[in-house]
Amino acid sequence: MKPKVYVETSVVSYLVGRRGGDVIQLSHQTITTAWWTVRGRYSLYVSDLVLQEAAAGDAGAATRRLAVIERLPILHVSEEAIDLASEIMQATRLPKKANADALHIALAAAHGMDYLVSWNCRHIANVLLRGKIEGACRSVGLEPPAICTPEEILGDQKK
Repeated sequence: MKPKVYVETSVVSYLVGRRGGDVIQLSHQTITTAWWTVRGRYSLYVSDLVLQEAAAGDAGAATRRLAVIERLPILHVSEEAIDLASEIMQATRLPKKANADALHIALAAAHGMDYLVSWNCRHIANVLLRGKIEGACRSVGLEPPAICTPEEILGDQKK
């Protein structure tokens, strides 16, 4: 069985965004594209929240984001995920503006994802928060996903 991966919105944005910007942005785009070429090794999922975020902003960019994820299974927001997101917010002391980030993590945990892949290193793929996130998940009886960037999950799988 393939590992189940929750694809957070930042990954989709880097995948289809216009090339350029600073060297970090270009690096993230290149790494994301490389990971996307080996995505068949995983069962990929998005959520209602990813769809909502992907649809926001510039219409052309939104169309590109939605097109690349249109055939992926959708995880729906549940009361369990909402409650866990609240636990994560309390455990990590994230600012209110990070509610959606906590919900991404909660959705991945509530739906039994093996991985959550994200370029959001402030509120999601942050090693300083990882222990608190894992503790919040386990406190409600859920196993947390391994939270990582596309670079980490790509590892030595480069073509």
